[in-house]
Amino acid sequence: MTLTTQIANHHFKSCLMNAAGVHCQTREELNDILASRAATFVTKTATNQARKGNPEPRYVGDLHGSINSMGLPNLGIDYYLDYIEELERTDLFLSVTGLSKEEIYQVLHKVQDSSFNGLIELNLSCPNVVGKPQTAYDFELMREILTEVFSFVNKPLGVKLPPYFDLVHFDQVAKILNQFPLSFVNSVNSIGNGLWVQDQTVSIKPKQGFGGIGGAAIKATALANVHAFYQRLNDTIAIIGTGGVASGRDAFEHILCGASMVQVGTALMEEGPQIFERLNQELTDEMAAYGYQKLEDFRGKLQYMEE
Repeated sequence: MTLTTQIANHHFKSCLMNAAGVHCQTREELNDILASRAATFVTKTATNQARKGNPEPRYVGDLHGSINSMGLPNLGIDYYLDYIEELERTDLFLSVTGLSKEEIYQVLHKVQDSSFNGLIELNLSCPNVVGKPQTAYDFELMREILTEVFSFVNKPLGVKLPPYFDLVHFDQVAKILNQFPLSFVNSVNSIGNGLWVQDQTVSIKPKQGFGGIGGAAIKATALANVHAFYQRLNDTIAIIGTGGVASGRDAFEHILCGASMVQVGTALMEEGPQIFERLNQELTDEMAAYGYQKLEDFRGKLQYMEE
């Protein structure tokens, strides 16, 4: 039995990895992921310059769910490029974004000109930067950015998307994405602008308590997005499923809906990198129960009820 998978001719020993934003801000944290049973890592989403992010407290969570308004804290693209180039590995993901389209281009020019030969995850979906909308909800802006990006980037690149909630939006977004040589789509980022109340007070400080919801609370939305894009995207575009993964069964369902890899966020925050040993074993047990030997045996084979 094997959990191996592939994205854009890059091979991975497992389908499980961290989500950008969790246990991946420093070299030490990324080394922890590499030393675990995770297949690989994705870095903290990098902007051109280092950012402190939003004021704390900015994250509250448990295994049932989480709320955060981190505000893209990171050590800057040069920090992550220096570290990842030292590793000289091609099976790693570098997450990047910008607070404007011009900054996105600036960051990606640095990555394109570097010796990094892994996979680039362009985050178009951060809901927690004060005063900044999510790029991927502006369809024409997303098309404009991708048109410019693919005029100079020839390394494997995918996009991280926010959740969509209307079937028409899946159609419209897929029509845009299918125009570009994307290696993958990561779906979904947190559900933006939820609100958690503790006693009579908001749970986090930024944005008067509004923040992105993650964890078990968003699994149904994540699975719907994964499967909707699996149905609509070109076969050459792999899907990374993210959202609500705290067990091997959760990962199994993401793959059943069409994911080639699965990222773990809230549960990783709660349990630490040792979670990957448990998740790999639980996913293997789940596959054995159905008689599956490899991910391709059931990827995308979600069954429907007859009308």
